[in-house]
Amino acid sequence: MKLSEMRELLARRDIQLTKSLGQNFLHDAHQLERIAAAAELTAADKVLEIGPGLGPLTELLLQQAGHVFAIEMDGRLVEVLQERFAHHSEGRVTRVPNQTETPLNQGLVELVPPKLELLHADALRYLQREPRDWRDWKLVANLPYSVASPILVELAAGRRAPKMLVATLQLEVAMRLMAQTDADDYGVLTLLVQLDFSPRGWFKIPPGCFFPSPDVDSACVCLVRREPPLLADEKRAAYVQIVKRSFSQRRKMMLKLLKQDWPKEKLDAAFAALNISPQERAEKLSLEQFVALTEKLLLPD
Repeated sequence: MKLSEMRELLARRDIQLTKSLGQNFLHDAHQLERIAAAAELTAADKVLEIGPGLGPLTELLLQQAGHVFAIEMDGRLVEVLQERFAHHSEGRVTRVPNQTETPLNQGLVELVPPKLELLHADALRYLQREPRDWRDWKLVANLPYSVASPILVELAAGRRAPKMLVATLQLEVAMRLMAQTDADDYGVLTLLVQLDFSPRGWFKIPPGCFFPSPDVDSACVCLVRREPPLLADEKRAAYVQIVKRSFSQRRKMMLKLLKQDWPKEKLDAAFAALNISPQERAEKLSLEQFVALTEKLLLPD
């Protein structure tokens, strides 16, 4: 979908875009193709798209994947998508091939499910309200910037997470997702998502590729689910608590911060066993060290 087509469609329907919903639509064909390529889609793939907008990425996904489940919050845009992709969102009835017909199945038909499933909903609330197994899915989306982080944290946690996350979001958030230990961007978001996903790559997208142009730079990130997981599901709550407490005051020694939740003796023993200095700050600890610390603190006394 070209920029001129976007402008014409919005004007014809008298749709005023809402900044609070993060409605900055990517129209650059080259960047859209790069996003789809990063997802390595095949006809066997099922794709979750959040915030399809006017559907420029949706169009590519429908060409390359087997099924697309798109969640759009704006009812005006849902109507546009329903019209644009009507031929993809209706089930088709096909006749059983003649060579397989027998007296028992003559005239038998089968329903081919729709290739596009479109849901009008708040994606974050839907994900929180409707626990679903996404293990066989890939997320490929230009995420609304205002809710990109909580959506990714919600999707990425646990064994039901998608096998791949390909998301366009604010550059600042992208850097946090891809950060390595001791980097300025390394922090809570890094550790919550990278617990289950390994960063594969990213590329920057200039503001001029969007309509309207956002006030911030953007980037597309690609992360792949870790197999096997680094931590058992029943230990995740403790891991999240440890990570958040350790970064609650970034410049303070994490040992002192963790004493608000754990006995001093247990902390001292765990830090000593893992060769972590009592003076260390959270940004110096790697993902693997946070996992190991969680395991140690959860051991019975």
